[in-house]
This record gives sequence, C-alpha cells and structure tokens, in this order.
Amino acid sequence: MRIFCLYPVKKVLHATLPSGPYVIVSNHSSYLDIFFMHSVLPHHPFLFLGKGEILGYPIIRTYFKGLNIPVHRKDRVKAARSFVMAKKAVEEGWSIVIFPEGTIPDDNNPKMIPFKAGAFKLAKSLNVPIVPITFTNNYKLFSDPEQLFGPARPGVSRLYIHPYISKEEIADLTELELSELCFNRINGALVKEHPWIGGLNMEHGA
Repeated sequence: MRIFCLYPVKKVLHATLPSGPYVIVSNHSSYLDIFFMHSVLPHHPFLFLGKGEILGYPIIRTYFKGLNIPVHRKDRVKAARSFVMAKKAVEEGWSIVIFPEGTIPDDNNPKMIPFKAGAFKLAKSLNVPIVPITFTNNYKLFSDPEQLFGPARPGVSRLYIHPYISKEEIADLTELELSELCFNRINGALVKEHPWIGGLNMEHGA
C-alpha cells in the first residue's frame, strides 16, 4: 500500500534496536503512523495495542484484524484483558506498539498531547526495553479518515528511531519519569522540524 500510494520512508535517525521483544512508543498524528510501522521495523514481529474503535474503519479493520489487541477503555474488565493478552504476546516473542497519546490530537497537530500511562506500566511490568519513534510529517500526507477534506497526498514520510531505553533504566525510573523521558525524546524531533511547537512538556511538569 505504501509503495502504491507513493509514500517513501526516510529514517532521519535509526538508532540500534534491542534484541528480543520490546515496547514501541510513538507520537500519533496520522493513520499512516500505523501502516508505516511495518516498513519501519520489517524484521521485528509486533502487534498493536490500541483503542478498539480503530477496527471500525473498513480498510484498517481488514488489514489489522489479526495484528491488533483492542483496548476498550470504557470497560475495565475488557481493558484488563487486553493487558493480559499483551503480556502473553510478549512471552511468545512479539513486541508491542502503543501510541501513548491514545488518539490523534484534534488541534495543533503534530503537537503532542499528554501521554497515558499504559505503555509504561506494561514495559515495567514485563521488564522489556522501550523504543521511542517520532513521525514528523505524516499528518501532512494523510489525515484522520473522519476529516472529509483533510490532506491526502503522496510524499516522503520522515521519522526518527531514537536510542532505546534499557530494562535497567526502566527499572530505575518511576512510571511518570519514564513517561516524561519518552515524551521529551519523541517531542525533541518534532520541535527540531517544527519549532513553533516549542519545548512544552507533559502537563504534569516534565
């Protein structure tokens, strides 16, 4: 799909990846973030842990039916079941992709909104590394499908695969500190390419 739609991918930064399963966290400014992840990490099997509503879009539902662990955030029992499924997947060798913002921001895209805690709870619980990734311009190439007149055009997708956060570092940090570290690392690439975003960090004061 990426090649057919004329979306080459440029890895501005491609840091060394850890061995074994890990948690991948990324900003989320476009549904291209989901599709391109397979081009970014072609040799590393992974599943998406994300909101169940994503399966409501026909193309995405068809493509990700077997590659997505849906999280039904309004149902605590189902949400807890999703984390159990994620833990089992990691034990079987799968990495897990999570967009910690939980949604595509409605305003000031690609400026990020505060991260939710789930990705960092999972990484600490499973004792696996975290790989932060930044997509800097996907929002200019393709918007939320609900935006009828949003952008949809070919172009080069720019991304950064940042240095991973080791299991030892994760063990020494609280969930909040870990969340702030990942937010700042991902946000740094956005600020570099979009200075208007500024250096504002997460609302709780990183």
